[in-house]
Amino acid sequence: MSQESHKDKILGCIKSVLPSTTKTCIWLLKITVGVSFAIMFLKYFGILPWISEFLSPVFNIIGLPGEAALPFVTGYFVNVYAAISVAVSFDFDFRALTILGTMVLSAHNMITETAVQKKTGTSAVRIVVIRTVSAFTLAFFLNKILPGSAVAALQGSVVEDVEFKVLFREWLVSTAGVVCKMTVLIYSLAILQRILSEYGVIRWISKFLKYPLALFGLPARTSFLWIVANTLGLAYGAAVMIEEVEAGRVNARDVNLLNSHIAISHSNLEDLLLLTALGASWYVMLLSRWAGSFLLVWELRAEYYIKDTLFKKKC
Repeated sequence: MSQESHKDKILGCIKSVLPSTTKTCIWLLKITVGVSFAIMFLKYFGILPWISEFLSPVFNIIGLPGEAALPFVTGYFVNVYAAISVAVSFDFDFRALTILGTMVLSAHNMITETAVQKKTGTSAVRIVVIRTVSAFTLAFFLNKILPGSAVAALQGSVVEDVEFKVLFREWLVSTAGVVCKMTVLIYSLAILQRILSEYGVIRWISKFLKYPLALFGLPARTSFLWIVANTLGLAYGAAVMIEEVEAGRVNARDVNLLNSHIAISHSNLEDLLLLTALGASWYVMLLSRWAGSFLLVWELRAEYYIKDTLFKKKC
């Protein structure tokens, strides 16, 4: 194939993804900006710290000081970056950071990422329950098996009186940065996916990951989406995931199986490294969530098997 033909082929790929990607990008940015704006108000009026204080007794049960509730709640509604920005205000040790990091990685950016998974066809209620329960369940078991003991209350405070205009300016700057990053990544990834698909690279990737994914209970055709979710996450990979589903390249059951896995195990590059740099154990955070996702997928497969068996009997 000539260089000109390759150029025309790539341009064709770019043109073909622009309409659907633009639609998805606008939808995703509306949710992201809206949620972060609401969280800014919760922070300004002191509601977010109040929620964290209310949850403190629960965190004591899983071996974390009450202060850990604040970064978790922040990450739950916003993202991992926000959780880290709060966590650094406290002197958490290696053990507490590992448990907290696992929880945050399992359940962060809940509203936006749940919206993405719902748009691909999975129940929003199921996703919220899976991620929330998994975060606390994994923390409970890590508290039992990790060496050391629970941490007592810490010194430090992240609750400060800030003028609204200062808080708003900070929100505006940080949100603008997120919007720019998301827009660039969403378009870049959508174009890359279409080009890789056009040149047959995705089929090759599917063959390479067939057996590792089979261990997790995932079909080979979900391999590219699995890579997207694990490297860039759900929010940044939304356009590709939605495009794959709408194009019919993965069916409803495949999507539900994949979403059960990546619900608690995604963003395993940047986010994982950031928490590791903070002092948490990367392999504990990764392997514990892989174990959780393994159980979630095979549990869903068992559900499908039971439904299919009952349906055959009725027929």
